[in-house]
Amino acid sequence: MKRVMAGHSKAYWSGTFNQLNGKRKTIQRDLILNAVRQLNIHATAEQVYEHIQKKHPSISRATVYRNLNQMSEAGGLLNIGNFYGAAHYDHNCHKHHHFVCEKCRRVFDVPVCISNLPHNIAGMDDFEIKDFHLNFFGLCRKCKGENPK
Repeated sequence: MKRVMAGHSKAYWSGTFNQLNGKRKTIQRDLILNAVRQLNIHATAEQVYEHIQKKHPSISRATVYRNLNQMSEAGGLLNIGNFYGAAHYDHNCHKHHHFVCEKCRRVFDVPVCISNLPHNIAGMDDFEIKDFHLNFFGLCRKCKGENPK
């Protein structure tokens, strides 16, 4: 699957998204992509919906959820996983990992890429690894400061 890099222009992304899944460009998709970028917090579908609805109250929750799923399947967004009962989405589709704070539940980018790990694991038992996501859990700097040991 072709992944879209976060640094590309909106026109590039829209063309790539349309090329990948054959769906036409819509105002809703543009609103959703812009919301994920503007929020810049590894937003949940509900956070994206609430952000958009402030200015566009006619957009439905189902439209947001459905389009987020389609965009992540097409590679235009990254579904980074289900934390605390909700999928989180990232507009940065470069290979990277995440840290999830167990107290405030914020998700942070971890720019370190562990490139040899899949190769080493695949060689252990002749696994065929197609993709992997690595997430770290603990306390962020702010929450750690609130709970000194």
